Amino acid sequence: MGAKQTTRKRVVVFGMFDGVHEGHRSLFRQTKKYGDELIVIVGRDSVYKKLKGKPPRYGEILRLALVLNEKPVDVAVLGDSKLSSYTTLRKLHPDVICFGYDQEALFADLSQWLQRKKFSIPLIRLNPYKPHIHHNSLI
Repeated sequence: MGAKQTTRKRVVVFGMFDGVHEGHRSLFRQTKKYGDELIVIVGRDSVYKKLKGKPPRYGEILRLALVLNEKPVDVAVLGDSKLSSYTTLRKLHPDVICFGYDQEALFADLSQWLQRKKFSIPLIRLNPYKPHIHHNSLI
C-alpha cells in the first residue's frame, strides 16, 4: 500500500514589515493558527512609497530577510509591483488569507478582486496586539 499523501494548508498574510516588532510577531502567530504553512507577502519598496508617501526605512530585500527570520514564517516572498494585481497571491494558491487589524483597504480591495475572479478563499481578520504601542507609525 502506498504512503498517504497529506496536503499542507497554506495561509497567507500581507504587509510592509518596515522593521519587525511584537505586533508583527503576534500577527504571524495568529496567522499560523489557520494553516500549516505560513507564507508572508512583503510589500515592494515602490508600493510602500505609493501607499505611504515616503520610502521605507529598510529596503525590500532586508525587510524580506527580517520576516523570513521569524520563527512562525515558513516562506516569505516579495509582492507585486503593481497595486491590486495579486499576481504573486495567485501563484501561491493559498487556502486562507489573513489580515492585520489595520488593513481595511487591502481587505476591501482583495475581497472585490476575489469576487470578480470567482475565487472562494476564506478571509480572516486578526486581532490587534497592543496597537497603541506596537504600530510602525508609533515606533
